[in-house]
Amino acid sequence: MRTAVLAVVAITAGVVITFGYRWYDYLSNAPSPYDEVGIAINSRLPDGLRSWGCGKLKERFPRSLPPYGCSDASGRGWR
Repeated sequence: MRTAVLAVVAITAGVVITFGYRWYDYLSNAPSPYDEVGIAINSRLPDGLRSWGCGKLKERFPRSLPPYGCSDASGRGWR
């Protein structure tokens, strides 16, 4: 039973670390705000993390259209 719990914890930690790294890499190093994997991860995060991520993208790409999940109701402005 203990090994099963450890395996689940290890797999969960691995998934969180992998997706967390990929998301942070998208926010800080992507050459464009339109990376498909980064958009998919960012758009599915809770509101607080998504807002922080959108703010980072807006700092890096202020003149571009916002990616999915970061746009306002019109789809053309940052939220």
